[in-house]
Formats: sequence, structure tokens, C-alpha cells
Amino acid sequence: MTANISILPAEWAPQTCIQLTWPHADTDWAPYLSDIVNTLVQMTEAITRYEPLIIASQTPDATREALLTALTERQMERVTIVECPVNDTWARDHGGITLMDGEGNRQVLDFRFNGWGDKFEAAHDNLITRRLHAAGVIQGELIDNDDFVLEGGSIESDGQGTVFTTSQCLMAPHRNQPLTQTDVENQLKERLHAERIVWFNHGNLIGDDTDGHIDTIVRICPDHTLLYVQSTDASDEQHADFLALEQELQAFRDANPEYRIQPLPMPRACYYDDERLPATYANFLIINGAVLVPTYDQPDLDAEACRIIGEAFPGRDIIPIDSRIIIRQHGSIHCLTMQYPESTKK
Repeated sequence: MTANISILPAEWAPQTCIQLTWPHADTDWAPYLSDIVNTLVQMTEAITRYEPLIIASQTPDATREALLTALTERQMERVTIVECPVNDTWARDHGGITLMDGEGNRQVLDFRFNGWGDKFEAAHDNLITRRLHAAGVIQGELIDNDDFVLEGGSIESDGQGTVFTTSQCLMAPHRNQPLTQTDVENQLKERLHAERIVWFNHGNLIGDDTDGHIDTIVRICPDHTLLYVQSTDASDEQHADFLALEQELQAFRDANPEYRIQPLPMPRACYYDDERLPATYANFLIINGAVLVPTYDQPDLDAEACRIIGEAFPGRDIIPIDSRIIIRQHGSIHCLTMQYPESTKK
């Protein structure tokens, strides 16, 4: 990393903390609020074994009360709760995107979050990053990027200047029209200080509100490894789209032989009432010393996904988290979280 050039670190770089945004009774989680709170408590307990946690919460007293019964005193000391208005819980997409230079200086980029193309109200969530920064819990220079829509789940970085994304999301309606794909690529290069943008054009999970975020289908891992969701069931209505994604990945690997591609299983279809939900093992969270892996009460596939992810991250603990409640609102573990890299500056 050049000392005076900031880049987007890989997610497995050392982290200073993780962010969550807590649900409350006026969010879409209301019908099963206690269930999602229980899941977030499990995630909090796992994360705080390894690193600090920031929680943006509209109901800080209730959040603290939920955590006190599950966390040790030392773990509670690692939790910082900041009161602020909240529309929803998807910190990956409204959280700050942090660049780091070779001297350890951080720039926190605050992009516009508009509810995945004006699908949902997001005015409060769009202000969370600046509120957390103003409260002093996010360190670094805050850079206002409110003139450009970009969600953290729509990009993956190798930490060496390459950023992966999807055309189905970044070119979807109500993001950054009338910009062309070339325009958007140039904006990503300029704002993220990226040398190369790699686009994938397929792999959109049924039930996904994001229009195909990369963190639901393809993840970059150490040693130039790409984990991706593979469909092997020709009867699945998603099969053709994910077969096309696999072919794109194979073509990318052929042109870039330093990369290795490794399939993850696709969970068997999950439903809430009659609605198919976007279950995926690719939406795992990398933290210091561990990886939190979503599971779906499918023991054979859950175990296989944990094994593959464990091989991609040797030396890290693999922590399965039952994510069946999370996907009811069309996201999973990675979608709920945002990491902030650790500064090396003394």
C-alpha cells in the first residue's frame, strides 16, 4: 500500500470494531421483534469475544437490557450504544465505507443510502454514519459522498486495488441515473481509489431487495480466492442465472489465473408463508479471529458451507449463526453489519 494513497482494505484486514443497527417496534421487524433481537444478541455475543462493537439504536435502554443477560461484563465493556433515529437494520448498506492509507490514516466515505433505489424509507438511516462520527465512535476523516448512491453490500475489495461488483445492482433504477456503466465505473475508481472494477452480470437471488448485491453471491477471500454460490439443481428457478454467474467466474479465472474459484452450496429453498427468501451462505461476516456463517437448519449444507469457508480462512474460528429469522427481511449476517478497519497510526 503506497503511503499517501488510500484504498479500500480487504474485509479480513485487522478491524477496530463492527457496527450493528438495532431493530425496534416501528420497523418491519415488529411481527417477530423478539426473535430478531435474540439473533442479534447471539451475534453480539460472538463478535464481542473478538473485538469491540458499535450499536446504533433508537431504543438504547432496551438494547442494553437485551444484552446484559447474555454478555459477560468484559463483553459489555466492548459495546458502545449510540442513540439515533433508525429506519431499519442494514448497517452494511448505510454504514461508512472506510479507506486506509499506508500510514494508517482513515477516510470514512459516507455515501447516499436511499433504501436500495427508493424502495423503502431511509432518511434516518442515511444520517447514521455522520451521527456516529459526530459522537466520536467512528474515527477518521468523514468524506461526504451524498451525491452518489452506493451500498456497502454492493462492493467487495481485495485490498490491492481491485473492486468486485454487479451490474444488476449498480445499474438498477433509482441509483445513479443517468450515469452509464462506464460513468459508474469511473466514479468507483475515483471515490474508492480503485485500479480495477470487475463486473458480474448474473446471480440475483429470488426475494433479494438489493437488486443483486455481490455479498450475497460472490465473496473475495485471502490468496485470491473467490467463493461463490453454485446451483446444482436444474429444477430450481434460479438455476440458469447462477449457472451464467458460474460461467462468468470461470471466464474471469481463465483470464486471471492467479485467482481460484471455489463453490459454496446453495441452500434449499426457504420460505416464510408463500414467499421465497434469499438464503445464501455467501453472506458471512469476517471479524478478527473468526467468521460468522449464516445457517438455515439444513445440517448437511450448513456443515458443508462452514467447512468450505473455514478452509478459505485458516486459523479463524467458524461460528454458525441461525439466520432463518434474518432472511425474513431479505438479508443475512453480512447485510446486518459493517466493519471498520484498524488504524496502524500511533
